[in-house]
Amino acid sequence: MRRFLVLFCTLALACVGYAAHEEHKPEPKKKEAKPAEHSEHKPEPKKKETKPAEHAAVRQRHPANINKPSTKPLKPVTQSSPRPRNLTPSTKPLKPVTQSSPRPRNLTPSTKPLKPVTQSSPRPRNLTPSTKPLKPVTPFHAYGLNLPNKPNPRIATVKFQQNRRIQGSQNWQGKNYLAFRNYRSVWHDKFWWSNHYSRVILVSGGWYYWNAGFWYPAWGYDPGNAYYPYDGPIYAYNNLPPNQVIGNVQLALQQQGYYHGEVDGLLGPLSRAAIADYQRDHRLYVTSAIDQPTLQSLGMA
Repeated sequence: MRRFLVLFCTLALACVGYAAHEEHKPEPKKKEAKPAEHSEHKPEPKKKETKPAEHAAVRQRHPANINKPSTKPLKPVTQSSPRPRNLTPSTKPLKPVTQSSPRPRNLTPSTKPLKPVTQSSPRPRNLTPSTKPLKPVTPFHAYGLNLPNKPNPRIATVKFQQNRRIQGSQNWQGKNYLAFRNYRSVWHDKFWWSNHYSRVILVSGGWYYWNAGFWYPAWGYDPGNAYYPYDGPIYAYNNLPPNQVIGNVQLALQQQGYYHGEVDGLLGPLSRAAIADYQRDHRLYVTSAIDQPTLQSLGMA
């Protein structure tokens, strides 16, 4: 009982001491209210002072006005900063990027036949003749012409060359050109020619023999009469002698505007050039000679 009383008195004294301490504690100072008349007039804002770095930037942009004082207040220099990227992931799914690629070729073979590509090029010589014969404008009737039947000093004779072949004749196809492909220049005497060929005649200063529908120069038959402006076969049209066939061809080409020389029955360079132009224009082999397809085209055979 005695202990209980001592403990009670101790607690009572502690409570009294704490209460006395709270009474003597200083109160916090309250803010004094400002007078109403001062609240109506607000103080003027202070001007913002520019930093030295800002003055340097202004001087760089306006170097001419460095020493002149400005009446306007300087604005602070603001530097543009890069726009921040949006690093937050988007909720929408990204579309795949498609790159243009060359169109794949169709490697499967086509069932349609390809058409050949034709390019414009100069017209080559010795064109393949057409299977359809060209119809003449008007049929040509051969005439018995009054020809000089002698050499022409303005047209040189061909020099003999053993086994001479006609240039380009290997490209002329068909039986109508067989005589040109097989021709070889040969030299024999009169006795040999008379024993092998029954028909040998003297025409325009040269001897010709007839064989299988063509006239050929008989080289060596008479060395004193060996004038041949052309060394090769001449188609024997309508059993006419060589000079008459040549003269009628010259006349036909003259009527069509190809030949502009004299009708003399000699197959010289001017006559051969006219024949070549006609053959080229009518899609014939350019033989520059008198052959059956050319006479058919002229309306003579």
